Amino acid sequence: MGSIKISNANIVNEGQIFQADVWIEGGLIKQIGKITAIADQTIDASGKYLLPGLIDDQVHFREPGLTHKATIYTESKAAVAGGITSYMEMPNTKPPTVTQELLEQKYEIASRTSLANYSFFMGTTNSNIDELLKTNPKNVCGIKIFMGSSTGDMLVDNAAMLDEIFSKVKMLIAIHAEEDPIVRANTEKYKALYGDKLNATHHHLIRSEEACYESSSKAVALAKKHGTRLHILHISTAKELDLFTNEIPLEEKRITAEACVHHLWFSNEDYATKGNYIKWNPAVKTVADREAIWQAVLDNRIDVIATDHAPHTIEEKELPYLEAPSGGPLVQHSLVALLDKYHEGKISLEKIVEKTAHNVAKLFQIEKRGFIREGYFADLVLVDLNKSWMVEKNTIVSKCNWSPFEGHIFKSKVTDTFVSGNWAYHEGVFHEEKKGSRLTFER
Repeated sequence: MGSIKISNANIVNEGQIFQADVWIEGGLIKQIGKITAIADQTIDASGKYLLPGLIDDQVHFREPGLTHKATIYTESKAAVAGGITSYMEMPNTKPPTVTQELLEQKYEIASRTSLANYSFFMGTTNSNIDELLKTNPKNVCGIKIFMGSSTGDMLVDNAAMLDEIFSKVKMLIAIHAEEDPIVRANTEKYKALYGDKLNATHHHLIRSEEACYESSSKAVALAKKHGTRLHILHISTAKELDLFTNEIPLEEKRITAEACVHHLWFSNEDYATKGNYIKWNPAVKTVADREAIWQAVLDNRIDVIATDHAPHTIEEKELPYLEAPSGGPLVQHSLVALLDKYHEGKISLEKIVEKTAHNVAKLFQIEKRGFIREGYFADLVLVDLNKSWMVEKNTIVSKCNWSPFEGHIFKSKVTDTFVSGNWAYHEGVFHEEKKGSRLTFER
């Protein structure tokens, strides 16, 4: 792999937009500025914008055991097509990733097949505390707790075990927060009310604001009790936002939060047309919830934006509401969805970069990624802000071959993606000879 020069790019980085060249060599950013030297390959980026590659802190790539839905290879490929250069994958596979041996098996698969950089969460059960405590904080992104049952059987609901985990685990704990007894009671209530007519329009009522807040507040109380480093995933309600602060810098926060693209884009009004295709856990809630989440992203109570990419087959999603699994594919379209919101005046380019790259790197203490800096890994994405395109089946890279955005015309397009210096994607063509790298952490 020789040298690459990206010339005349509009660089979006650390709160600024400026024009410069970027020299890439040996997987790293060697120089930023006006560069006259001739590289082995030169890309004229005139008119385009160069961003740090996105770091998605919550994906489900379904391998091992659920590979009829997706694989690490197919979904990392979709991620790269969407400008995501690094991801952190969840443990609810088959078997669940709840031992060190099973965790390392996933890393081994990724080392052979992942086109993007990768890390994998260690999963929790009501009885695997000894395995959790063996997790290496230097090369594993964190511990994941399902404090609400979702896809897979990994619910941790033993109060004594939760207290022990929060008191003994010294690395970051990420949680899915929904109170299972409330969800179960709501399910029975709405089944009695609607019977066979129960459908996705009731999903936000079953997986309710109360269910989310009850669980999130419980997790925050545990974290405050033990001084735990807590990260709450996919915030979906306005009420939960009172649990978070913007009064201290991110680096000093012990409790942080994530918003997902679908909770920023859709509302319960979309269930009538999208049905199970926007059935996620936690549920997409009301317009008021969506707007409150946006405000929290902008005022820094919410620290990062991710996808919770979780593909299922079309056949699975077209099952009756109660049988259809929750989750959908998003990694290919998260950046362009946020860029549409930039065009609407909802969010700046600088803030998109902050929430999808800079802050993820800070929050997880990722080594030498998340910024366009000399000496950092060359994880970069070039976008044409004014190149519109429609999402159709023949443009979808994810194995499941559907998207909640099908038929939508995005205003911007990802043209090129660089992963650890490898020019991995260019205008629909992938260069797969070099795979992504395992993320490491400064802890």
